[in-house]
This record gives sequence, C-alpha cells and structure tokens, in this order.
Amino acid sequence: MSTESQSVPVQVPARRTVIACVGAAGLAAALTACGGGGSDDAKPAGDGGGKDAGGVLGKTSDIPQGGGKIFAAQGVVVTQPTAGQFKAFSAKCTHQGCAVSSVSGGTINCPCHGSKFDVVDGSVKGGPAPSPLPAAAISVQGDSIKLA
Repeated sequence: MSTESQSVPVQVPARRTVIACVGAAGLAAALTACGGGGSDDAKPAGDGGGKDAGGVLGKTSDIPQGGGKIFAAQGVVVTQPTAGQFKAFSAKCTHQGCAVSSVSGGTINCPCHGSKFDVVDGSVKGGPAPSPLPAAAISVQGDSIKLA
C-alpha cells in the first residue's frame, strides 16, 4: 500500500472572469429592482394587488375634467375625459413597470422614461411604452368612485 498523496491541481479563475461575474450579478440585481414586480403600488386592480377591492377610491369631484388622479395604493389611475365620463387604467407603465406619476395635458405620464398615455383610452401617446395601459374596472355610484 502506497502512502503517497496525490495532489490535484486547482484551477483559479482569471481576474477578468471574477470581475465579469460580479458585474453581471450586479446588473441582474439592478434590472430586477427596475422591474417593479415587488411593489403593491404598481399592481393594477383586479390582480390581487388592490388593497381596497370594492372600496371607495374617491369622489367624482376629486377627478378633474380632462385630467385624472392616481390612486397609488390601489395601483389605478382614474380619468374624466369628458364631464361625467370616468375611466380607470393600471397605474403601471407598460414599458418597464414603473408607477405613473402625474396626469396633465390630457396624458398619464411615466417619470422613468417619458412614456405618455391618453386619458381617454390609455393608448400610447409618446415614449418607449409598447402598449396601452390596461383598463381597470371601476363603478360610479352617486358621487363615489369604487373599484369593481
């Protein structure tokens, strides 16, 4: 029986390989954070993200004609394109999932990359967004706007 020990060569990765892997991991983490998938504020009503499904969002008088109001906690934006006509859309931009931040000049605006959506139908009016904002279900009862 031999008592000789055999040594196995250990390969050490090159410095460039280590740096590239660390950089790739950091990039993946940053892209995941930008995806917006973990925030209740960005979930549209009807997918389980709305905290007050069926609850009152606000009063009809809270929604300016030709504009709208964002209800971040419920993940919806409600607009009033013409007097007495109320529409609702997801408050999550279809480009990279950022929460929209304002409604002005007839558009719903995303702060991340400048996408703009029409207050009438949620269609893309500008920016990199690939598709319209999905409609959200609401009901108007008297002067109250509720998630449906």
